[in-house]
Amino acid sequence: MRYRVDSRREIHGKACCGSGRSGQGRRRQNDGVRALLDYFVAHNIRTRAFDTEAPKGTLKRFHPEITDVVDITSTSDQMRIFDTLASAEAQITVIDIRAGLLSKTLEALRDIGFLDAAAKTQLTFTVFHVLGPSIASLEEIRDTATFMEDAQYILVKNFINNTSSSSGTR
Repeated sequence: MRYRVDSRREIHGKACCGSGRSGQGRRRQNDGVRALLDYFVAHNIRTRAFDTEAPKGTLKRFHPEITDVVDITSTSDQMRIFDTLASAEAQITVIDIRAGLLSKTLEALRDIGFLDAAAKTQLTFTVFHVLGPSIASLEEIRDTATFMEDAQYILVKNFINNTSSSSGTR
């Protein structure tokens, strides 16, 4: 059975995704998501978060009261996230996507109808794509950009551990 988002249902709110590369970049990318959650909490913005670093949940260690660990490839966990968008008390939903899963996650969001539903409703969908210094990280932009037609796609340069930046600038 495949999961599908009901695009006729009105969804209000915001959904943010974050993704990084493996290794040191993953830890630093998680720092960015943590800072984003810290900001929302400090400004009393009702937020919920999902950590796709299953089963341990790195983000959950820092924000256990608002974070659930999910397997984004699991239909039941997709339902936990997307079936509750309309009814969630939170104004913002943050999905911290494990390194290397951004393209696959966006593919799944397209396949279940979430991207179409977001384009047709009052949902703001934003992706913060944390880029590492490798060529592979830059090539991932091409893979993900095709999904971002109706979303806010924000490229974030990770300057930490930037000894071999492909752009040659700091």
